[in-house]
Amino acid sequence: MFDALKVKNECVEWIKKFFDENGKDCKAVVGISGGKDSSVCAALCVEALGKDRVIGVLMPCGEQSDIDMAHLLVSHLGIKHYVVNIGKTVEAALDSISELDEISRQTRINLPARIRMSTLYAVSQSVNGRVANTCNLSEDYVGYATRYGDGAGDFSPLSQMTVTEVRTIGRLFGLPDVLVDKPPIDGLSGKTDEDNLGFTYETLDRYIRTGEIDSQKTKEKIEMLHKMNKFKLLPMPSFTFI
Repeated sequence: MFDALKVKNECVEWIKKFFDENGKDCKAVVGISGGKDSSVCAALCVEALGKDRVIGVLMPCGEQSDIDMAHLLVSHLGIKHYVVNIGKTVEAALDSISELDEISRQTRINLPARIRMSTLYAVSQSVNGRVANTCNLSEDYVGYATRYGDGAGDFSPLSQMTVTEVRTIGRLFGLPDVLVDKPPIDGLSGKTDEDNLGFTYETLDRYIRTGEIDSQKTKEKIEMLHKMNKFKLLPMPSFTFI
């Protein structure tokens, strides 16, 4: 059974140790989307480091209909934050590669995530920070993260926790329900992650933790996605000759 309090406390101590060893006076820089992962990650960093050492970065791409959720989170935690609209940067990057025969849909989905990560590192280097990776185990398992986008970072508090477990810790922190339960949306099609994946996180989390699943077809899809995207979690292959 998942002991949320025990895991939360251990994670807080892990964050403290990371910063003691990798930037004793540094700040945690967290990209704030207003969803469960960035909310719980920021809350963990606040408990570990204090709110004065946590900086939130809100990065709408043009107009963002749910940006109020991100503002709610930074207000709830009382942390300093910056708003950096990446819309024009994304447009400029797309314009610069417009000579391609076709700019793929996946490119348009992943480019904002990669520009957001570049923005986080720009802020981090300017404030003496370390960038938090906010990915969770469930999304990583099926490759639902952008390599060198939201899949990057300097430390990763949630990468061994399923979506269900992250939400449980969010409730333990007393975060607003609207942040903990907000369905993740891909930002382009308007569909939720679960719509795009074709199965629920509840189903995925149960399979990851117990190996149990009701549909063989869903199991095969999960394992196909896991195998196809496993490279995202591994170090870059490098040629050796000695």
